[in-house]
Amino acid sequence: MNFQQLRSVREAVRCGFNLTEVAHTLHTSQPGVSRQIRELEEELGIELFVRAGKRLTGLTEPGGHVLPIIERMLMESSNLKHAGQEFVAQQSGLLSVAATHSQARYAMPVAVQEFRAQFPNVKLHLHQGSPKQIAQMLLDGEADVGIATEALGDYPQLVALPCYRWTHSVIVPPGHPLLDAPLTLEALARYPLITYDTGFTGRSRIDEAFEQRGLQPNIVLAAMDADVIKTYVQLGLGIGIVAGVAYEAERDTQLRAIDAGRLFGINLTKLAVRRGTYLRKYVYAFIESFAPTLTRAVVEGALGDQEKASHYEI
Repeated sequence: MNFQQLRSVREAVRCGFNLTEVAHTLHTSQPGVSRQIRELEEELGIELFVRAGKRLTGLTEPGGHVLPIIERMLMESSNLKHAGQEFVAQQSGLLSVAATHSQARYAMPVAVQEFRAQFPNVKLHLHQGSPKQIAQMLLDGEADVGIATEALGDYPQLVALPCYRWTHSVIVPPGHPLLDAPLTLEALARYPLITYDTGFTGRSRIDEAFEQRGLQPNIVLAAMDADVIKTYVQLGLGIGIVAGVAYEAERDTQLRAIDAGRLFGINLTKLAVRRGTYLRKYVYAFIESFAPTLTRAVVEGALGDQEKASHYEI
Protein backbone atom coordinates (compact mmCIF):
# COMPACT_ATOMS: atom_id res chain seq x y z
CA MET A 1 0.00 0.00 0.00
CA ASN A 2 1.30 3.49 -0.84
CA PHE A 3 0.07 7.08 -0.76
CA GLN A 4 -0.22 7.33 -4.54
CA GLN A 5 -2.83 4.57 -4.43
CA LEU A 6 -4.74 6.44 -1.75
CA ARG A 7 -4.54 9.70 -3.69
CA SER A 8 -5.82 7.96 -6.82
CA VAL A 9 -8.90 6.75 -4.96
CA ARG A 10 -9.56 10.11 -3.34
CA GLU A 11 -9.17 12.08 -6.57
CA ALA A 12 -11.33 9.61 -8.48
CA VAL A 13 -14.20 10.53 -6.16
CA ARG A 14 -13.41 14.26 -6.24
CA CYS A 15 -13.23 14.27 -10.04
CA GLY A 16 -16.57 12.54 -10.48
CA PHE A 17 -14.92 9.20 -11.41
CA ASN A 18 -13.31 10.74 -14.51
CA LEU A 19 -9.90 9.05 -14.66
CA THR A 20 -8.60 11.41 -17.35
CA GLU A 21 -9.16 14.31 -14.97
CA VAL A 22 -7.62 12.32 -12.11
CA ALA A 23 -4.50 11.68 -14.19
CA HIS A 24 -4.22 15.40 -14.95
CA THR A 25 -4.61 16.30 -11.28
CA LEU A 26 -1.98 13.78 -10.14
CA HIS A 27 0.38 14.50 -13.08
CA THR A 28 0.38 10.90 -14.26
CA SER A 29 -1.29 8.75 -16.94
CA GLN A 30 -4.78 7.31 -16.98
CA PRO A 31 -3.49 3.71 -17.14
CA GLY A 32 -1.27 4.55 -14.18
CA VAL A 33 -4.27 5.72 -12.15
CA SER A 34 -6.23 2.57 -13.05
CA ARG A 35 -3.29 0.41 -12.02
CA GLN A 36 -2.92 2.19 -8.66
CA ILE A 37 -6.60 1.69 -7.89
CA ARG A 38 -6.55 -1.97 -8.95
CA GLU A 39 -3.45 -2.72 -6.86
CA LEU A 40 -5.06 -1.21 -3.77
CA GLU A 41 -8.28 -3.17 -4.35
CA GLU A 42 -6.28 -6.38 -4.70
CA GLU A 43 -4.39 -5.69 -1.49
CA LEU A 44 -7.59 -4.91 0.43
CA GLY A 45 -9.49 -7.80 -1.13
CA ILE A 46 -12.50 -5.63 -2.06
CA GLU A 47 -13.72 -3.58 -5.01
CA LEU A 48 -13.90 0.10 -4.16
CA PHE A 49 -15.65 1.28 -7.33
CA VAL A 50 -18.66 0.27 -9.39
CA ARG A 51 -17.60 -0.21 -13.01
CA ALA A 52 -19.25 -0.13 -16.41
CA GLY A 53 -16.65 -1.73 -18.63
CA LYS A 54 -13.46 0.21 -17.96
CA ARG A 55 -15.29 3.28 -16.63
CA LEU A 56 -15.82 4.02 -12.96
CA THR A 57 -19.42 5.00 -12.19
CA GLY A 58 -19.54 5.20 -8.40
CA LEU A 59 -18.39 3.82 -5.07
CA THR A 60 -19.29 0.34 -3.89
CA GLU A 61 -20.58 -0.09 -0.33
CA PRO A 62 -17.09 -1.15 0.89
CA GLY A 63 -15.64 1.80 -1.03
CA GLY A 64 -17.95 4.22 0.79
CA HIS A 65 -16.77 2.75 4.09
CA VAL A 66 -13.08 2.94 3.18
CA LEU A 67 -13.07 6.45 1.68
CA PRO A 68 -13.20 8.35 5.03
CA ILE A 69 -10.27 6.26 6.26
CA ILE A 70 -8.28 7.15 3.14
CA GLU A 71 -9.14 10.85 3.66
CA ARG A 72 -7.89 10.68 7.25
CA MET A 73 -4.66 8.93 6.26
CA LEU A 74 -3.87 11.53 3.62
CA MET A 75 -4.71 14.35 6.01
CA GLU A 76 -2.39 12.93 8.67
CA SER A 77 0.34 12.59 6.04
CA SER A 78 -0.09 16.29 5.25
CA ASN A 79 -0.13 17.10 8.98
CA LEU A 80 3.16 15.24 9.39
CA LYS A 81 4.80 17.35 6.69
CA HIS A 82 3.46 20.55 8.22
CA ALA A 83 4.70 19.54 11.66
CA GLY A 84 8.18 19.06 10.26
CA GLN A 85 8.06 22.38 8.42
CA GLU A 86 7.03 24.08 11.66
CA PHE A 87 10.46 23.41 13.12
CA VAL A 88 12.56 23.62 9.96
CA ALA A 89 11.21 26.99 8.81
CA GLN A 90 9.14 28.58 11.54
CA GLN A 91 8.77 31.98 9.86
CA SER A 92 8.11 30.91 6.27
CA GLY A 93 5.56 28.90 4.33
CA LEU A 94 2.18 29.42 2.69
CA LEU A 95 -1.11 30.57 4.19
CA SER A 96 -4.21 30.11 2.06
CA VAL A 97 -7.34 32.03 3.11
CA ALA A 98 -10.72 31.71 1.42
CA ALA A 99 -13.30 34.45 1.97
CA THR A 100 -16.32 36.09 0.41
CA HIS A 101 -15.82 39.41 -1.37
CA SER A 102 -17.31 41.38 1.51
CA GLN A 103 -14.96 39.79 4.05
CA ALA A 104 -11.89 40.20 1.82
CA ARG A 105 -12.74 43.80 0.92
CA TYR A 106 -13.98 45.22 4.20
CA ALA A 107 -13.15 42.94 7.16
CA MET A 108 -9.73 41.47 6.39
CA PRO A 109 -7.37 44.29 5.31
CA VAL A 110 -6.17 45.22 8.81
CA ALA A 111 -5.55 41.57 9.74
CA VAL A 112 -3.68 40.98 6.47
CA GLN A 113 -1.55 44.07 7.04
CA GLU A 114 -0.67 42.97 10.59
CA PHE A 115 0.07 39.43 9.42
CA ARG A 116 2.38 40.57 6.62
CA ALA A 117 4.32 42.74 9.07
CA GLN A 118 4.68 39.86 11.52
CA PHE A 119 5.44 37.12 8.97
CA PRO A 120 7.01 38.79 5.90
CA ASN A 121 8.35 35.47 4.57
CA VAL A 122 5.00 33.69 4.56
CA LYS A 123 3.25 33.75 1.19
CA LEU A 124 -0.40 34.69 1.53
CA HIS A 125 -2.87 33.35 -1.03
CA LEU A 126 -6.37 34.86 -0.91
CA HIS A 127 -9.21 33.00 -2.63
CA GLN A 128 -12.67 34.51 -3.10
CA GLY A 129 -15.88 32.59 -3.58
CA SER A 130 -19.37 31.88 -2.32
CA PRO A 131 -19.75 30.46 1.22
CA LYS A 132 -20.33 26.97 -0.20
CA GLN A 133 -17.25 27.28 -2.42
CA ILE A 134 -15.22 28.38 0.61
CA ALA A 135 -16.40 25.35 2.58
CA GLN A 136 -15.43 23.07 -0.30
CA MET A 137 -11.97 24.66 -0.52
CA LEU A 138 -11.46 23.86 3.15
CA LEU A 139 -12.70 20.28 2.70
CA ASP A 140 -10.41 19.77 -0.30
CA GLY A 141 -7.37 21.17 1.52
CA GLU A 142 -7.08 24.14 -0.86
CA ALA A 143 -7.53 26.65 1.98
CA ASP A 144 -6.25 26.71 5.56
CA VAL A 145 -8.81 29.22 6.81
CA GLY A 146 -12.28 30.13 5.55
CA ILE A 147 -14.29 33.25 6.45
CA ALA A 148 -17.97 33.78 5.64
CA THR A 149 -21.33 34.52 7.21
CA GLU A 150 -23.26 31.69 5.56
CA ALA A 151 -22.80 27.91 5.24
CA LEU A 152 -19.60 27.23 7.18
CA GLY A 153 -21.43 25.94 10.24
CA ASP A 154 -23.32 23.37 8.15
CA TYR A 155 -20.38 20.97 7.69
CA PRO A 156 -19.43 18.55 10.49
CA GLN A 157 -15.93 18.19 8.98
CA LEU A 158 -15.29 21.87 9.72
CA VAL A 159 -14.79 23.70 12.98
CA ALA A 160 -16.63 27.02 12.54
CA LEU A 161 -16.14 29.67 15.24
CA PRO A 162 -17.91 33.05 15.49
CA CYS A 163 -15.78 36.14 14.79
CA TYR A 164 -17.97 39.21 14.94
CA ARG A 165 -21.56 40.41 14.70
CA TRP A 166 -22.83 42.89 12.14
CA THR A 167 -26.04 44.35 10.73
CA HIS A 168 -27.29 45.43 7.32
CA SER A 169 -27.72 49.01 6.15
CA VAL A 170 -30.05 50.46 3.55
CA ILE A 171 -28.23 52.81 1.18
CA VAL A 172 -29.95 55.56 -0.78
CA PRO A 173 -29.00 58.74 -2.65
CA PRO A 174 -28.94 62.01 -0.66
CA GLY A 175 -32.42 63.50 -0.21
CA HIS A 176 -34.23 60.18 -0.58
CA PRO A 177 -37.66 60.02 1.16
CA LEU A 178 -36.56 57.02 3.30
CA LEU A 179 -34.17 59.36 5.14
CA ASP A 180 -37.08 61.39 6.52
CA ALA A 181 -39.14 58.71 8.26
CA PRO A 182 -38.61 55.60 10.44
CA LEU A 183 -37.44 52.70 8.28
CA THR A 184 -39.96 49.87 7.85
CA LEU A 185 -40.19 46.75 5.71
CA GLU A 186 -43.42 48.07 4.21
CA ALA A 187 -41.60 51.22 3.07
CA LEU A 188 -38.75 49.19 1.56
CA ALA A 189 -41.20 46.94 -0.29
CA ARG A 190 -42.45 49.97 -2.24
CA TYR A 191 -39.07 50.50 -3.93
CA PRO A 192 -36.93 48.44 -6.34
CA LEU A 193 -34.23 46.76 -4.26
CA ILE A 194 -30.62 45.88 -5.02
CA THR A 195 -28.93 43.46 -2.65
CA TYR A 196 -26.81 40.34 -2.34
CA ASP A 197 -27.26 37.18 -4.32
CA THR A 198 -28.83 34.19 -2.59
CA GLY A 199 -26.37 32.58 -0.17
CA PHE A 200 -24.23 35.70 0.29
CA THR A 201 -23.74 38.10 3.19
CA GLY A 202 -26.90 37.52 5.19
CA ARG A 203 -29.28 37.42 2.23
CA SER A 204 -31.29 34.68 3.97
CA ARG A 205 -32.12 37.08 6.83
CA ILE A 206 -33.37 39.69 4.38
CA ASP A 207 -35.65 37.16 2.66
CA GLU A 208 -36.92 35.81 5.99
CA ALA A 209 -37.79 39.28 7.29
CA PHE A 210 -39.99 40.10 4.30
CA GLU A 211 -41.57 36.64 4.27
CA GLN A 212 -42.52 36.84 7.95
CA ARG A 213 -44.38 40.09 7.26
CA GLY A 214 -46.11 38.64 4.21
CA LEU A 215 -44.35 41.08 1.87
CA GLN A 216 -42.93 40.46 -1.60
CA PRO A 217 -39.76 42.55 -2.10
CA ASN A 218 -39.06 43.84 -5.60
CA ILE A 219 -35.43 42.75 -5.97
CA VAL A 220 -34.41 44.05 -9.39
CA LEU A 221 -30.73 43.17 -9.16
CA ALA A 222 -28.69 40.77 -7.02
CA ALA A 223 -24.89 40.78 -6.83
CA MET A 224 -22.11 39.04 -4.93
CA ASP A 225 -20.44 42.14 -3.55
CA ALA A 226 -21.36 45.50 -2.08
CA ASP A 227 -19.31 47.59 -4.51
CA VAL A 228 -21.53 46.45 -7.39
CA ILE A 229 -24.67 47.11 -5.35
CA LYS A 230 -23.52 50.64 -4.44
CA THR A 231 -22.64 51.39 -8.09
CA TYR A 232 -26.16 50.60 -9.28
CA VAL A 233 -27.78 52.50 -6.43
CA GLN A 234 -25.79 55.57 -7.57
CA LEU A 235 -27.08 54.98 -11.10
CA GLY A 236 -30.65 55.19 -9.80
CA LEU A 237 -31.72 51.59 -10.40
CA GLY A 238 -33.04 51.18 -6.85
CA ILE A 239 -32.12 51.33 -3.20
CA GLY A 240 -29.50 48.99 -1.77
CA ILE A 241 -29.25 46.64 1.20
CA VAL A 242 -25.64 45.90 2.14
CA ALA A 243 -23.56 44.88 5.13
CA GLY A 244 -23.16 47.89 7.38
CA VAL A 245 -19.37 47.67 7.20
CA ALA A 246 -19.54 48.09 3.41
CA TYR A 247 -20.71 51.69 3.67
CA GLU A 248 -17.79 54.11 4.01
CA ALA A 249 -18.98 57.70 4.46
CA GLU A 250 -15.66 59.23 3.41
CA ARG A 251 -15.69 57.30 0.12
CA ASP A 252 -19.40 56.86 -0.57
CA THR A 253 -20.11 60.59 -0.71
CA GLN A 254 -22.98 60.15 -3.20
CA LEU A 255 -24.83 57.78 -0.86
CA ARG A 256 -26.40 57.79 2.59
CA ALA A 257 -26.83 54.81 4.94
CA ILE A 258 -29.68 53.86 7.28
CA ASP A 259 -29.05 51.14 9.87
CA ALA A 260 -31.40 48.21 9.23
CA GLY A 261 -30.40 45.96 12.12
CA ARG A 262 -33.86 46.37 13.67
CA LEU A 263 -35.43 44.97 10.48
CA PHE A 264 -33.06 42.18 9.49
CA GLY A 265 -31.46 41.21 12.80
CA ILE A 266 -27.87 40.51 13.75
CA ASN A 267 -25.63 38.45 11.48
CA LEU A 268 -22.67 36.38 12.66
CA THR A 269 -19.53 35.96 10.59
CA LYS A 270 -17.66 32.72 11.21
CA LEU A 271 -14.09 31.56 10.68
CA ALA A 272 -13.59 27.88 9.87
CA VAL A 273 -10.77 25.36 9.63
CA ARG A 274 -10.93 21.71 8.72
CA ARG A 275 -11.24 19.35 11.67
CA GLY A 276 -8.10 17.27 12.18
CA THR A 277 -5.81 19.66 10.27
CA TYR A 278 -2.42 20.58 11.72
CA LEU A 279 -2.23 24.36 11.92
CA ARG A 280 1.15 26.05 11.88
CA LYS A 281 2.04 28.87 14.26
CA TYR A 282 1.43 31.58 11.69
CA VAL A 283 -2.08 30.25 10.95
CA TYR A 284 -3.03 30.76 14.59
CA ALA A 285 -1.44 34.22 14.42
CA PHE A 286 -3.57 35.21 11.41
CA ILE A 287 -6.74 33.91 13.04
CA GLU A 288 -6.10 35.95 16.18
CA SER A 289 -5.28 39.06 14.12
CA PHE A 290 -8.61 38.76 12.35
CA ALA A 291 -10.62 37.82 15.46
CA PRO A 292 -8.80 38.64 18.73
CA THR A 293 -11.21 36.46 20.72
CA LEU A 294 -10.05 33.39 18.76
CA THR A 295 -6.76 32.80 20.55
CA ARG A 296 -4.68 29.72 19.90
CA ALA A 297 -6.04 28.14 23.10
CA VAL A 298 -9.63 28.71 21.97
CA VAL A 299 -9.03 27.28 18.48
CA GLU A 300 -7.10 24.27 19.76
CA GLY A 301 -9.84 23.59 22.29
CA ALA A 302 -12.49 23.71 19.56
CA LEU A 303 -10.48 21.45 17.26
CA GLY A 304 -10.26 18.88 20.01
CA ASP A 305 -13.85 19.11 21.23
CA GLN A 306 -16.74 19.35 18.75
CA GLU A 307 -19.21 20.09 21.54
CA LYS A 308 -17.09 23.01 22.73
CA ALA A 309 -16.89 24.42 19.20
CA SER A 310 -20.65 24.29 18.69
CA HIS A 311 -21.33 26.18 21.92
CA TYR A 312 -18.58 28.80 21.64
CA GLU A 313 -19.98 32.34 21.70
CA ILE A 314 -18.57 35.84 21.41
